[in-house]
Amino acid sequence: MQADTTRTALIIGGTGQIGVAAARRLAHDGWSVLIAHRGEHAGDAALADLDVTTIRLDRDDTESLLAHARGHDLVLDTVAYEPRHADQLARLAGDVGSLVVVSTGSVYTGADGGYLDIVTGPEDFPDFPLPLRETDPVVDNAEKTYSPLKAAMERRLLAVDDLPVSILRPGAVHGPFSPRLREWFFIKRALDRRERVVLSDDGSNRFSTSATVNLAELVALCADKPGRRVLNAVDDDALSVAEIARTVFTALDREVEIVAFPGPPIGSVGSTPWTVAHPLLLSMAAATVELGYHQPVGYADAAAAAIDWMVRAVDAADRHGGSWQRLFPALADQADTWFEYPAEDAFLAERITGR
Repeated sequence: MQADTTRTALIIGGTGQIGVAAARRLAHDGWSVLIAHRGEHAGDAALADLDVTTIRLDRDDTESLLAHARGHDLVLDTVAYEPRHADQLARLAGDVGSLVVVSTGSVYTGADGGYLDIVTGPEDFPDFPLPLRETDPVVDNAEKTYSPLKAAMERRLLAVDDLPVSILRPGAVHGPFSPRLREWFFIKRALDRRERVVLSDDGSNRFSTSATVNLAELVALCADKPGRRVLNAVDDDALSVAEIARTVFTALDREVEIVAFPGPPIGSVGSTPWTVAHPLLLSMAAATVELGYHQPVGYADAAAAAIDWMVRAVDAADRHGGSWQRLFPALADQADTWFEYPAEDAFLAERITGR
């Protein structure tokens, strides 16, 4: 009898946007996928039609985590945030074929050592090298905030012997099943039939985006070629915020007039989730050279899938007496600054009258 050669994967945080995309990508390639999650998100019900199973798992239960992770050809951790998570994963040395851990592009520092966590305004926004490469400096201090903790996690993992770990640094992640899809900033405007979008800095802000389908491609390549590496994980498109706005409105078959002005936002007017005082663009050259990576999906197509998913989710919530605020509480927290329509209208009226 021929032995079963099906490869197996465990995805920690598998019902989130990255986990869902990776599970689908691997399952379509013939992998048997086990999703571990806390039960806070339902995930993609359609995965049940593939060789994907789910379990409830609290990652703070280290012994249970390790018991479920050992022996897999791939372990993907989408929810590792700090050094103690690295210490958990370090105990998989010698017991997994390939470990892939999602970090963040916000670990990079600018020319003056600044990083995103400590930005208070345009005047202290880091001036990053263009494009950022994996060898560029990253934050290295003891602060207990997001980016320093992620960077410390990276360093601890890379120091472990016999651990084939690939660390991925995405930018502004987008895809179906996102709890905080940045594109909602423009989607809601399109649904509200706003005919004009106000953008600061002449609409030229650039902040690397990361489609979950493209991240899933990188995960699959790292599984096929285990190693110890750090790789950027962003879309090749490098669109400006004005181009992102047009892409979203086009996907929803709406027309929009971009009203851009020079200089930083005026209060919340002109600001967006991609607004940065200096470009934050990551290079994909290393992934191309080391893994033979080629972006499978461009921003427009990837964003269209996420937009369609979100519009359907909001429509379903409305039909059942819910609301987008209850469905996406992380986005609802941004509503006061993202959707200040009266302030935008006042700005536009003043611009038109010249007062």
